[in-house]
Amino acid sequence: MTDYNIPNFSTPYFIVDETLLTRNLEVLADVKRRSGCKILLAQKAFSTYALYPLVARYLDGTCSSGLHEALLSQQYFGGENHVYSPAYSEGEFQRLNEICGVIIFNSAAQWRRFKPMRNPNNKYGIRINPELSTQRHEKPIYDPCSPNSRLGVTVKNFAADLGDDLDGISGLHFHTLCQQNSDALEATVAAVEAKFGQYLHKMDWVNFGGGHHITRADYDIERLVRLIKRVQDTYDVQVYLEPGEAIALNSGFLVASVLDIVDNGMKIAILDTSAACHMPDVLEMPYRPFVIGSGVHGEKPHSYRLGGVSCLAGDVIGDYSFDAPLAIGDRLIFTDMAIYSMVKTTTFNGVALPSIAVLRTDGTAELLKTFGYEDFAARL
Repeated sequence: MTDYNIPNFSTPYFIVDETLLTRNLEVLADVKRRSGCKILLAQKAFSTYALYPLVARYLDGTCSSGLHEALLSQQYFGGENHVYSPAYSEGEFQRLNEICGVIIFNSAAQWRRFKPMRNPNNKYGIRINPELSTQRHEKPIYDPCSPNSRLGVTVKNFAADLGDDLDGISGLHFHTLCQQNSDALEATVAAVEAKFGQYLHKMDWVNFGGGHHITRADYDIERLVRLIKRVQDTYDVQVYLEPGEAIALNSGFLVASVLDIVDNGMKIAILDTSAACHMPDVLEMPYRPFVIGSGVHGEKPHSYRLGGVSCLAGDVIGDYSFDAPLAIGDRLIFTDMAIYSMVKTTTFNGVALPSIAVLRTDGTAELLKTFGYEDFAARL
């Protein structure tokens, strides 16, 4: 998407490029074909259900983090419907047991609690924790294998709480990666085999979780395919992957407009978007999203700090430079905004939610959804 084909919708709005999304899906479909694995859409990263029919042509189903995502999958996606949550309430489990074919538990205690209610048509699994940190984040908030993690059963607890009593458990699940390459997965699988190999031989399936940046240009797909095939052959299991970011990586944009420009020691452009409300990972990760046509501060002749419209003092997107001065009404395009941004937006401060649009493969743009005061008031 470039400057000359920006739809003239009211800003701010998210737009997903169907052509770019399809390219990612074709890469994933090739991994499926070559390895024999199954791939699920992790809805926590991308839940734009208007595009589910397209995604469903390439993938096997979805994975959910709770009841609402599972219902969304049932209504709009079809295919396999998997769910994992750190804990289920009884009411939530009863409903999930009706609509999900695979339910994954975070602890032996949860499994024992709900085992008497199991559906004979469903499959059940346990999330394991291989206790191997491969991430390089400064904050352990993104590392499921950090010390004292609440996610997954360690081998010590697995042996003590489950041991050989695996009746009803048909699969194991682990999710330890975040935006990583297949070398990190290979190291994780080695740890899983060393600690849980005796249990893998008793399973029908194993889920490698998400965090695989498969559609990134430098991702080592050959290593991934070899690894999947080896695990499937060694343990006679069906391997699942559940990427989120890889499915919609670099396929979406956020278009915003300049509302004002102030100078408090440096030029600051106030936009009609917000890091806090519309792209919270900018503050949580943190990271600096790319703006089409921009450079880093001082690289181009005209530098600005881009600020959000909320009252949060730290609602700052980052420092950028441009070839020409910014003016009120100018539109800026933030890249890689299909993943996580849309699913994490908030109405803090009463800031309006961005509209959602899609750029079709024929070049036409379609506005899928707009939001207003009612969406803000309905939450309060």
